[in-house]
Amino acid sequence: MKFKSLLAKPFASIVYNKIKKEMVKAVEDQEAILQELVKTGRKTEFGTEHKFNAVQSYDEFKQAVPLRDYEQFKPYIQRIKEGKQNVLWKGQPIYFAKTSGTTSGVKYIPISKDSVNNHIDTARNALLNYMGETGNTAFADGKMIFLSGSPELERVGGIPTGRLSGIVNHHVPRYLRTNQLPSYETNCIDDWETKLDKIVEETINQDMTLISGIPPWVQMYFDRLIERTNGKRIKEIFKNFDVLVYGGVNFEPYRAKLMASIGEPIHTIETFPASEGFFAFQNSQEEEGLLLNTNSGIFYEFIPANEIFNENPTRLSLKDVQTGVNYAMIINNNAGLWGYNLGDTVKFVSTNPYKLLVTGRTKHFISAFGEHVIGEEVEYSLMKAAAEENVQITEFTVAPKVQTSGELPYHEWFVEFENPPADLAAFSSKVNENLRKKNIYYDDLLSGNILQPLKIRAIRKQGFIEYMKAIGKLGGQNKVPRLSNDRKLADELMAYVQQ
Repeated sequence: MKFKSLLAKPFASIVYNKIKKEMVKAVEDQEAILQELVKTGRKTEFGTEHKFNAVQSYDEFKQAVPLRDYEQFKPYIQRIKEGKQNVLWKGQPIYFAKTSGTTSGVKYIPISKDSVNNHIDTARNALLNYMGETGNTAFADGKMIFLSGSPELERVGGIPTGRLSGIVNHHVPRYLRTNQLPSYETNCIDDWETKLDKIVEETINQDMTLISGIPPWVQMYFDRLIERTNGKRIKEIFKNFDVLVYGGVNFEPYRAKLMASIGEPIHTIETFPASEGFFAFQNSQEEEGLLLNTNSGIFYEFIPANEIFNENPTRLSLKDVQTGVNYAMIINNNAGLWGYNLGDTVKFVSTNPYKLLVTGRTKHFISAFGEHVIGEEVEYSLMKAAAEENVQITEFTVAPKVQTSGELPYHEWFVEFENPPADLAAFSSKVNENLRKKNIYYDDLLSGNILQPLKIRAIRKQGFIEYMKAIGKLGGQNKVPRLSNDRKLADELMAYVQQ
């Protein structure tokens, strides 16, 4: 055993046991965090406006603080940009995490001196928990790569601003710097394909033991490595590659191709980070779900997903959630986000401890005809058919198609296959039947001749990558939305359909 892995072992044991203790007092910790947040919030503009002095309980907090999305937070963010102090949280943020919004353009998410540890410590704890659970510490001695955005920061209103992954890069512990790849200079390259070629150059002859990133961009890295080595699998190139860390999208549509590229089974660690906080991570190689991060400066609320657009939806704290229900996740954190609608939906698979799956986005659904199909349902329907037909999926998205010629409308699926099905029409029929069984509204619309069965358009190889490149969103934290209620993405993808 080498030096770093030797040192990691007792530290991992301490963190692993601490996490296990926190599992059993999650509700108690959440109640304490709410009290602390409100106490600090009383000294802010937001707290004064919302009469935090009178807030003593969660019920009073719900009355005082309405739900907001980023668009409704923008006036507060603007005041912070103008140099105002104590607007949403004490003082000023130490960073703005810059992220793309679908309706708000660029979003500037505050990260405070208090909240930055949530991002750093949770990432560390996810790895240490894995070490504590499995006893595998050997990867600490090898090279680790985090496929991320540029660490270069600009200043907005005097506040250092950049992609979350770039901000976090500045906080990598010194003892890991010698293990970290790519180089700082390579990480600063803006063009993703140029950056990827440099990453391959810097890593191809290294002892890579851990690789981390959003699955489609990890796959692109793997593809380049395989191409450069005349078809070698990743485990042939990196013999000590032990752990794949991922997050940002559901892994299942990418699993088959990624694992085929690796060539051997390896351990994976799923994470649930966002600019607004690091919310959960996979704490077990044996059990389903991500452990909710309940003691890290964030107070969570949950709204039944079918109520999210209601005027007065039900707001639940952690103690009242149930397994098997889709919830929109709302956060209140120690950077000054209050009643903030994150836009993600989750489903608990356990309440002892509190473990969840990320099921989609509140804005990513199709209900053009009243069917309210969500991401979890389309992913299940496609992946079940793919597994039965031994088909690998590279990427996909779905949109409604309204006919103008008198024909019935339908859902149009754009799918890039690694290996296409022998009979695309038969495969489409399987996917359609899976979705009918998963969503009763969709089934009713087909039974009532309001919709016709879905149609799949096969996208040519590399088509989604070409599309993302064309719109300037190749690499980094960018993702293809699974579902749209309009035709913008679908119409643009028509240029990439196989002829």
